[in-house]
Parts: sequence; C-alpha cells; structure tokens
Amino acid sequence: MSQDKEDLVEQLSPQEKRVLAALRDLPNGVGPEDIVKAGKFGSMVEVMNALSWLSSKNLVKVKERNITYYSLKKRQYATKSLPERRALKFLWKKRGTATLEELKKSGKVKEREVPIILGWLKRKGWANISKEGGKTVLNMTTSGRDALDEKGGDERLLELLGAADELPEDAITDKKALKLLRSRQEYIKERQEVSREVTLTEFGREIASMDLRIKEEVAQLTPELIQTGKWREVSLRRYDVTAFAPEIYGGKKHLRSRVIEDVKRIFLEMGFTEIDGEYVQSMFWDMDVLFIPQDHPAREMQDTLFLSRPERIEIADEELYEKVKEIHLNGGDSGSAGWGYNMDHETAENPILRTHTTVNTIKYLSKHTEPPVRAFAIGKVFRKESMDSTHLPEFTQIEGIIMEKGASLSMLIGVIKDFYARMGFEKIRIRPAYFPYTEPSIEADVFFNGQWMELGGAGMFRPEVLAPFGIEEPVLAWGFGLERLMMVVHGIKDIRDIYISDIDWLRKSRIL
Repeated sequence: MSQDKEDLVEQLSPQEKRVLAALRDLPNGVGPEDIVKAGKFGSMVEVMNALSWLSSKNLVKVKERNITYYSLKKRQYATKSLPERRALKFLWKKRGTATLEELKKSGKVKEREVPIILGWLKRKGWANISKEGGKTVLNMTTSGRDALDEKGGDERLLELLGAADELPEDAITDKKALKLLRSRQEYIKERQEVSREVTLTEFGREIASMDLRIKEEVAQLTPELIQTGKWREVSLRRYDVTAFAPEIYGGKKHLRSRVIEDVKRIFLEMGFTEIDGEYVQSMFWDMDVLFIPQDHPAREMQDTLFLSRPERIEIADEELYEKVKEIHLNGGDSGSAGWGYNMDHETAENPILRTHTTVNTIKYLSKHTEPPVRAFAIGKVFRKESMDSTHLPEFTQIEGIIMEKGASLSMLIGVIKDFYARMGFEKIRIRPAYFPYTEPSIEADVFFNGQWMELGGAGMFRPEVLAPFGIEEPVLAWGFGLERLMMVVHGIKDIRDIYISDIDWLRKSRIL
C-alpha cells in the first residue's frame, strides 16, 4: 500500500503537489482564493485545473454553492415611497374614496405609474377598484387603513437594502417581501456568485503528509525531445492509465433549437404556413383587437411590460379602430353586448412588449380573411412574471390558427392531440378554461414530475374578435409554451436550466 501511495505521488503534476502542500497547512472548507494565496499561484486557473484532477483521484472534495446577492438599482428607492403608498395617502386625505382622474391630477403620482398603482393596490388589498358612472373609482379597504400606520415587508426590505451595498439571500428573512420586490424588477438587481469550499479527503490528507518534492517534469514527449536526444536529460512523469481523462463530445445544436425545429417540421407537415411579427406592439393589436377590455388585469404592470420609447404607436387604420371601439362599447354587429365602456384612443396606442404571439396571428388574419387559412408562429413573448421552476418573464410561445368551413371544437382537440402525439406524447388532458377572446376555451395538460403541467390554452375566436375584419367562418386558435414542452420532452425539472450556459448539460443532452 505504501508503494501505491508513492507511485501516486510520482504521478502527481507539480501543480497538484503545490495545491496539496497548501491544503496541508490550511483548515478544511477553504476557498480556491485561499489556496492561490497560500501556494503563491500566479492565477486561479492553475488552482482550479489542479483541483479538478485531485478531485477525480479522490484526494479532495470541492463543494459548490450558488449564492444570490440583492441590491438596490437606485439608492433613492430606500427612502422614496412606493407609488401605491403615495396613492394610499392621497385616498386617506380624500376620506377613503377618489376617482382615478383625481389621483392623476393630484400631482402625487406620474402618468406612467398609474397602471402600477392599480395593480399593487389590488394585490395588497389596500383598495377596491370599480366603475361608477363611466369613471374608475378607488375605495380604501380596511387593510388599506391598517397599512397607513405600518410599513409593509417590501418597504422594510427596501430600507434594509439601502443600508447595505448588497445582501445575500440567506440574510433576508422575509422571503415573501423578497418575492414581492423581485416581481418589481425596476427596484432591485440580482447577482449570482458560486462559492466553493475545498476539503482534503482522509486519503488526500495522507498523500499531502508525504514528501511532495516538486520538480519540473515532462508530461509528453515531443518530436524535438526525441530528435535532439534531450529526452534522456529530462524527468518524465509516470503515466497512469487509470487516471481520469476528459470525454470528447461532438458538436450539437442547443436543445431549444432542436425542439423548435421539431415543432416547425410537424406544423409544416400538417399544412401550416409559418408567420412572424415584431416584439414591440401597440395595446390596440395586442389586446383591444382581441376583445380584452382596457381595465382587464392582464394590462397591469404585473403582467405587461410597457415601453417609454417609442412614446406611442399610431393606429394606421382609424376605420378599424372605430369598429373595435364599437364592439367594446356595445358589441357592434357581432351579436354581443360588448363590455359597455368607451375605449381610450391614447391607451390603445401605448407601446408594449407583446404578451402573446396571438398578435401575429390576428394581424395575419386581418390580411387573409377568406378560408382556408392555416398558420403558426414560434416567438418570444414578455410578461412581468417572477421567475421560479415553471415561470419566466421572457418565454417562447407556439401559436397557431385554423380558419375553414365547419371548423369546430372537436377538430381543435383533434389537432392538439395530433400535434402532441407527433411530439411523442400518448396521453394528454383537455379541460375547460376561460380566455377573453375565445369561446369555448380549453387548456391542455400533460403529466410531468408527479403532477399535471399546463402546456397552453386554446379555443375558438369569439365573434367580437372576427367581426371587425368581416370574417364569418370559425377560427380555431391555440398558444402553447415551448419551454414547458421542452421540460416534459427532455425531463427538465427547472425551466431556468434551459437558459443557463451549462456546457456540461448541453454536451450530455440527448439528440434522439
């Protein structure tokens, strides 16, 4: 056994010996930077390479931990009141009730903050928002009155972050407050750092206690050494056939690219035409045309990303605008009662990052009003979402439409099942759902990771959506999440892993 240890020492590179020598005099759990300093290395790369080899030989253990640090994007956020706090104080001065117009004219809030305020007053339960006589009215709740005398957890966390340059996640005890602030990405920023702790194994400590004479060695014979005869003068490192050797991986496309190619191939084989559109859209095309009322929760800052530039996107077709406005008011000639309100032209021209790729398909339909039409789009959409294992603020949607005579819900279900069957799924669940612009509406689920996972929604466009374009034939529509589809197909348990640049994960991902 002693001879085996001596042989192992002989096989160690000079860098490995230097790392072992440094660890011998350091306590367990030190970081690579401590080894760099103790061993007087020239760079961190030398230490990390040596640790990789030592770990493969069971001489050291390297424990890695991801640490998230949080800090304020602007120092002033620590002392400046949140928009909904300023609105709450205004409501108190107005004896608990005020119109949205009064709030705007008060000078307490900025125009661009109004959607934020409405969303957070609802979310925190500080006020009820209703329509009275064509005006939006805010009524303070009991929770709102209680909040006047006590700051919320998110406000206290802002003050805490203001007192420090940054804080690790472990130092923040109020996780609910952290989640709230993370959903308001304009306030805090995140920084990821990998912490590594290096420990000598019991066997490694034995090897480190031996005579680690460091001498220059040649690990590979070169033509020059052989031709000049200098190989007789150098010390050749002993070759270990059992030592770890890196695997060689061939080049391959990213998983996301491969799944997109599969989806495109399937829809093209099914007779669909691929379409595309711009990320930046007006509220008119993204929501108004789809019969989503202008006071719908989906328009609040919690779901929609508004843009300051351009300031507005002009509606080129005023005749179309008037038709859509009429439908929102009283249903127009669609046979509907509408939503019973007057659409605001300025709101309709607000620029946003598209919240769905349905905006692509409705624009395509506006120019292709006669059946048959079969089109699909694959593109990124953007929503004000907090990241977790199944949600991203920026994700990819698979959108499709079919317009033809006799199209029905059973046909839509058949298309969905056919698509997922071609993707390799034998069993999916279809259940009723609600969307403002389809009726009837359904959602498709698959069983994944011990539970049913929603892959997307579908339905038949309501008459209110089709009437402005004079479309009389039924239109089937669907929108599925590409990343969630990837999770099921490739067994990914955390959606965030798809966009982490982990070269090892990419190399080992299966092609078929």
